[in-house]
Amino acid sequence: MAETPEHSVLACIDGSIYAQSVADHAAWAAGRLSAGVRLLQVLGRRESSSSDRSGRIVAGARRQLLEQLSELDHARAKLLQSQARLDLSDAEVRLRDAGVERVDKLLRQGDLLETLQALEDETSLIVIGKRGAAADFATGHLGSNLERILRAMHRPVLIAARGYGAPSRVVIAFDGRASAINAVDEVARSALFQGLAITLVQCGTPDQASATRLAAAAEQLAGGGLKTEQRIESGPPETTLPAIVEETGTDLVVMGAYGHSRLRTLMIGSTTTQVIRDCKVPILVYR
Repeated sequence: MAETPEHSVLACIDGSIYAQSVADHAAWAAGRLSAGVRLLQVLGRRESSSSDRSGRIVAGARRQLLEQLSELDHARAKLLQSQARLDLSDAEVRLRDAGVERVDKLLRQGDLLETLQALEDETSLIVIGKRGAAADFATGHLGSNLERILRAMHRPVLIAARGYGAPSRVVIAFDGRASAINAVDEVARSALFQGLAITLVQCGTPDQASATRLAAAAEQLAGGGLKTEQRIESGPPETTLPAIVEETGTDLVVMGAYGHSRLRTLMIGSTTTQVIRDCKVPILVYR
C-alpha cells in the first residue's frame, strides 16, 4: 500500500449508525498513513431523482394527482440531498477534530461500486461500515454493497465495526493462499501497523508444510519491524477466529479476500463473509 500525496483514504458514509465509526476509522488510518480523507456519499438513482411518470397519459383529477406525486418525489429527492450534505459536513468536523487536515467531500448519484471503481486509482484504502442504513440492526447479514465491493475492488477495504477504538492488537488470518500472502506483504510494508502487536493465526489441521509457510510469513513481518507471534488452531476459521478475537482482546482482524468460487459462495457462503459477520471488531481485507 504505497502512499503518495494524491492517494487518500476513501471513507464511504451514509445515514447509518456506522457513519461516525467510519469517520473515526478513516481518521486513524489517515493519521498513520499521513494521508488525506475523501468523504464519499452516493445516493442511488431512485433516491436522488424523482420518478419518471411521463409515459402515463391521464386526465382530470388523475392528472392533478400525478402532478402532486411528482412534486412530492422532487421534494423528497431534495431533502435526501440536503441530509447527505449534512452527513458529509458532520463527518468532516469529526475528521478535523481528530487531526485530519486534508478532507474532501464528494456527493455522487448512481451506483456505489461504480463510483468506487472510478476513484480507485486515487485511493490507498477504502473504509466502509459493515452494514448500511437499511440494515443497521440486522446482525445476520452484511450490507448489500459490501460483498460486491470486496469482490470487485483491488484496494484494501477496512470494514468498520459499530464502535471505534484505536487498534493495538492485530490478528492476521493466514491460510497460505495468494490473498493471505499478499496481506502479509502489505502489512509488513505499511505504516498502518507499526508499533502494533501482531498475531499470525492459522486454522486447520497442522502439518509441516503449513507450519513452514506460517514461519516464513512471521519472518517477513518481523523483517518489517513488527512484533509477531504465531498461533495454530485446529478448528475452522469461521468459528475459531471470532473466538480468538474475544479471548485476546484483539481490535483488528486482517485477512485475504474470498477463497471460494463465486458459485460456491452463492450456495453456502464463504469463510470471509462468516468471519466479517461474526467478529465484532474492524476487519481489513486484502485481495
